[in-house]
Amino acid sequence: MQELLKLQNIKYEVIDNTIFENVNGTVHSGDVIGIIGKNGAGKSSLLRIISGDLPLSHGRLKWLQKHVTIEMVEQETEDFSAELHESEEAEILAKWKVPSNRYRELSGGERLKARLARGFSRDAQLLLLDEPTNHLDEQSTNVLIDFIKKYKGAIILVSHDRYFLDKVATKIWSLEERQLIEHKGNYTSYMKAREQRRLTQQREYEKQQQMIQTIEGQLNELTSWSQKAHSASTKQEGFKEYHRVKAKRTDAQVKSKRKRLEKELEHSKVEQVKPEYEVKFTLKANEKRGKRFLEVKNLQKSLNNRSLFKDVNFTIQHGEKVALVGPNGSGKTTLLKILMGEVEADGGEVWISPSADIGYLTQEVFDLPISKTPEELFYRETFEERGKVQTLMKHLGFEMAAWKEPIQNMSMGERVKCKLMVYILEEKDVLLLDEPTNHLDLPSREQLEETLSTYNGTLLIVSHDRYFLEKTTNSTIGIEKGRIIKQLKEMPAKIDIQKEQLLKLETERQEVLGKLSFLTVKDSQYPELDAKFNELTKQINQLKKKL
Repeated sequence: MQELLKLQNIKYEVIDNTIFENVNGTVHSGDVIGIIGKNGAGKSSLLRIISGDLPLSHGRLKWLQKHVTIEMVEQETEDFSAELHESEEAEILAKWKVPSNRYRELSGGERLKARLARGFSRDAQLLLLDEPTNHLDEQSTNVLIDFIKKYKGAIILVSHDRYFLDKVATKIWSLEERQLIEHKGNYTSYMKAREQRRLTQQREYEKQQQMIQTIEGQLNELTSWSQKAHSASTKQEGFKEYHRVKAKRTDAQVKSKRKRLEKELEHSKVEQVKPEYEVKFTLKANEKRGKRFLEVKNLQKSLNNRSLFKDVNFTIQHGEKVALVGPNGSGKTTLLKILMGEVEADGGEVWISPSADIGYLTQEVFDLPISKTPEELFYRETFEERGKVQTLMKHLGFEMAAWKEPIQNMSMGERVKCKLMVYILEEKDVLLLDEPTNHLDLPSREQLEETLSTYNGTLLIVSHDRYFLEKTTNSTIGIEKGRIIKQLKEMPAKIDIQKEQLLKLETERQEVLGKLSFLTVKDSQYPELDAKFNELTKQINQLKKKL
């Protein structure tokens, strides 16, 4: 494959904060490169630098072919002309069953499809996709995978969806600790190589620490002899010169040995393996009385002469956790907006408990006051309260510098986290969440999943992530072909969910095994990790029997 582009020592800064530096990588024609990394690592910024939309702080993009055509599909945008320009674009939209409405009237998934159709129809030599699976239902994601596999040019995409990355990526660019690591292969093969690299680094670090300890011991012994010789040279008559020469020789040995150690460390110092990036937060609800949270009677709604749903009747009790599912464009977000009074229904009634304190997380990322900093947005009177907010930000994976950074400089994932912070701090007793995992990195998704599974309030969640819904909800409202049916959860394609669960458990077991390999039986953490490894193995074996 021909080389298309080289990234040479690229550096990117925002105000005084270095996002990444010394970034090097190569793009070949036909590559499908997946960029991975935590929220705020600079994934979208790197795409925008390659597209020419952001200036470099240092380094250069070396194009190895003349007049390379580039097309960029952003993860979210407020302004987009949805008018069709080419027949191929219209064909792609028809495959995805996207109506030719005005862009603002389309659902989140349909808007993304409109942008993707434009991007794929241009046949650019380099196609840049930022979070292309956000909002997409399973069927639409499979169509996207097919488009990517058939695409003739090179593709660089940002994604947190490991299953999607395994299907399409031929190369991984991982942004970690402000550096880029390039790996040939998909997400799973990269994570295995990364684990092996960390294991090797930890072993080398431990060997080096043992060497330092040994040499420091020898130096301490020599220093002790030298001190004794110096002391003797001032006391013992007739032997002063002998002890003085001995002390001088020992001093020279100490100096030489220390110099050798410093030189060795200067050339081949091994850093200790940094702990894995973690996200931690909890959600509590205020205690509420009463049984019903919501009752819907004979609800109906049409959009652009198309009936979304009619004759809808259902009830949600306090404490119930409900998944709202359906294909792109079926009316899920519209239903949430009707419940929140943002959109009028064409008929029917909606009753919401007057005591309900509702938090509504929209899928929009432009509805925050983007000129404000978190310090201003989450202003607290006392030092103690400000400290709690800053601790929460740290647990959500933010750097300290983010406290005084305008929200407009944040990644989309960090903006979603800012919105989540509102509900964490306010302890809402009802949460309406519209695609809450969009833009979030994997550790943040997993923590949100764990947090919502133990949340003691009422949940109504729109998501296309079946595994996430399986873990967080206990009943389903399904929208399809104008009908809305509520039922106790019996999620479709159960076998696929079990396979996803198996993959997750195996990944978790691999992480535990990696940590165990750094420890000995005498270490205090060993028994707990060993028990966790055995428990995960038991769960994996039980799940394998079901498949």
